[in-house]
Amino acid sequence: MKSIWNTLAALAVMLLMWLVVPVQQAHAVTGWGIGASYEIRDADPGNGFGLRLERGILSSVPLLDFKMRAHFSFFSEDVDSYRDFGPPAELGLFDYGLAVTGGIGFGLFHPYVGLGLGQERFRSESDEPILDFSENSIYWNLYGGLRLPILPLVSPFVEYRFTRLMGADEIDYNHNSRLAFGVTLNF
Repeated sequence: MKSIWNTLAALAVMLLMWLVVPVQQAHAVTGWGIGASYEIRDADPGNGFGLRLERGILSSVPLLDFKMRAHFSFFSEDVDSYRDFGPPAELGLFDYGLAVTGGIGFGLFHPYVGLGLGQERFRSESDEPILDFSENSIYWNLYGGLRLPILPLVSPFVEYRFTRLMGADEIDYNHNSRLAFGVTLNF
């Protein structure tokens, strides 16, 4: 009976070390990753999908994980009214950009932060011509997230991103935030 308890204690210690002790994974630093996400914004249109392509950089820095990222998101929504007046409208948003990410691995948990630049294209189409418009705006964003590399090639993630638009005239917000849930395939 004592050997069973010793075995269970040893397994518990190994599991705890796996969850807490920093782990450097070679594929995380030097490899490529492609990911997809479901994204929720705090402005209309509210729900969309994202794609990302990542590449590890600065592989000579130990225990840290730096990446360059190209990302694209698409949102589309039919609303009953836009800006609290007018007929129903179809809203669409395309967003693409580049970012730099820095993170560190703690066993199963890999937190990261990033900074990026991009462009957002917002459009509104309605039966009422006054509500038909499109606008492009440059933005910068800050984000933070958590990867869970459960397998060497698969990393689910959750990410929060704050975006500040520069020079938007027609749309009724100058910043927004979003929450993304997704998975990255590393190779």
